[in-house]
Amino acid sequence: MRITGITTHVVGTPWRNLTYVLVHTDEGLTGVGETRMLGRTDALLGYLREAEANHIAGTDPFAVEDLVRRMKYGDFGRAGEIVMSGIAVVEMACWDIKGKALGVPVWQLLGGKVTDRVKAYANGWYTTERTPEAYHKAAQAVVERGYRALKIDPFGTGHFELDRAASNDAVALIEAVRDAIGPETELMLEMHGRFSPATAIRMARELAPYAPAWLEEPVPPENLKALRKVADKVDLPIATGERIHDRIEFRELFESQAVDIIQPDVGHIGGILEARKLAATAETHYTLIAPHNVGGSVLTAASLQLAACTPNFKILEHFNDFADAEIKKVVTGAPRVDPATGCFEISHAPGLGVEFDIDAAAEFPQQQARFDLWAEGWEKRDPKRAGTGAARDDAEAAR
Repeated sequence: MRITGITTHVVGTPWRNLTYVLVHTDEGLTGVGETRMLGRTDALLGYLREAEANHIAGTDPFAVEDLVRRMKYGDFGRAGEIVMSGIAVVEMACWDIKGKALGVPVWQLLGGKVTDRVKAYANGWYTTERTPEAYHKAAQAVVERGYRALKIDPFGTGHFELDRAASNDAVALIEAVRDAIGPETELMLEMHGRFSPATAIRMARELAPYAPAWLEEPVPPENLKALRKVADKVDLPIATGERIHDRIEFRELFESQAVDIIQPDVGHIGGILEARKLAATAETHYTLIAPHNVGGSVLTAASLQLAACTPNFKILEHFNDFADAEIKKVVTGAPRVDPATGCFEISHAPGLGVEFDIDAAAEFPQQQARFDLWAEGWEKRDPKRAGTGAARDDAEAAR
C-alpha cells in the first residue's frame, strides 16, 4: 500500500479554523487527521503542499516512524509549531489507515487499552456575561450536562500584574463557579501564561480555598526557572505544555520537577505516537498527562486513542459541546461525553473510529479566525466583539 496524495479541508468559525487532512492510498483506504492553528492556517497548508511532494506521496502509510523521521529531519531546518502540526495531521491519518486495514482501533496497535472510559472536562462554556451570576448559571448547566470537571480563566486581560479590583473580580467568579458545581466537581484554573511569578503565586493562594484541581500555565512558557519559582511556593498541582511542540523539549521541564501534569496537544506535537512516547517519559517522572484539545472531533478521537493505552492519562479537554458545537456534524462517529458518567467511552471501531464528511464541512468555509487573549471580551470567543465598544460595554455592565 502506498500514499497517493493528500487533500486539505479547513472548517472555519470566527475564533478557530480547524484543518483536516485526508491521506489517500492506492488501495482505496483514506485516513483523516486534524489540528487547530492560531493565525497560521495558511502557513500550515503551504507546508503540507511542499511536504506532500518531498516526503508523503509514495510512502507506505504503515511506516509511521520512518515518515515522521523524514518529515521532522529531512528538511534540516529545526521543526517548530507548523512543521510538527503538519507531521501530526499526516501521522494520525496514517494510524487511521493502518487501523482500518487491520480492522482494529489505533489503541490496539499501541499496546492495548488500559481503561474503558476517559474523564472529560469542559472548556468554552463561559461565553457569557462576565459576572458571578452569569458564570454561576453557566457552570450549573455544565454539571447538568453530566460533566464532572470544567476549566476557567477568570483573569480578564491580566498581563504580568493584576490590580486589586481585577483580582477581586476573579475571586468572585471562581467563588460563584465553585458554589454552582459543588465540592465534588473538578475545577481547573487556567492562567494562560499571563502572570509574573509573584502575581501567579498571589492569585493561587487567594483562590486555594476553592480547591483548584490544577494551576495551568501560571507564567509564560519560555522560562522554566520562573515556573519552578511558582511550583515551590504553591500547594497546587502545576500543569503546562500545550505550547511545547517537540517531545524532546520536555526534557528540561521534567528535570526541573516543576510540573505535575503535562498538556501536549496531539495535533501540534507530531501526532499520536509522539505523544505516547512523551507520556511514557512522563510516567518515569511520576507525571500525569492531560492533552490540550481545542480541536474538533477528529483530534478528540485521536487523543482518546492515546488515552486508551496510557496508564498515566488523567483527563481530556473538550470544547465541542459548548463553543461552536455545530461543527461536530462534519464528522460521523464523533466522540461524545456520556452524561451518566462524565466520560468518553473508548471506541472499538477500526482506526480512529470517525469519518470526515466533506459535504458537511463545506458549510463552514475558512474564516479570518482570531483568538486574542489580551482583548477585552476574549472569553466570549467572538472576535467581532473583542476589543470593541460592545465588549467594553459588557465589561462595564459586569462591574
